[in-house]
Amino acid sequence: MTLALHITIQTPPAGLDYGLQKGHGGKVEIEQIQHSTGQDLHFEWVIAIKGDKQKDIAPGFGGPFVQGAPSEKFLYLNIGTYAGQQLHSGWRLKIPLRGITWDMIDQANAGLETYLQGTAKNGAPTCATVKPFSGWRLKTLPKK
Repeated sequence: MTLALHITIQTPPAGLDYGLQKGHGGKVEIEQIQHSTGQDLHFEWVIAIKGDKQKDIAPGFGGPFVQGAPSEKFLYLNIGTYAGQQLHSGWRLKIPLRGITWDMIDQANAGLETYLQGTAKNGAPTCATVKPFSGWRLKTLPKK
């Protein structure tokens, strides 16, 4: 079973590249690289769902984009040099997968989404673990 995740980075600093980290350790690839102009950026991940909801066990997450220990899974959004850009600085934004429940997965026809502030108070890109994290919600489909 898989689950689509949509992340909107709101008003990130202009001039920086952002990309999804696939893999870990020495085998990292960056996908969906986007160059920020200061407008919102949108990223899509597909992750694997593990576990057994019949046994009332919390869902587990896997796949090439998922990082971390079983109880603290997360995704990395790489910025600047970590996204392959030739700059003097690089950052990573750690996006937690906590709070995703079996009920949410069952209802997530279009996937789940979250919105993250892209610029820190000092004007740099938001990085490290997202705090505060507003969590995941059911993705809404655009009106026709």
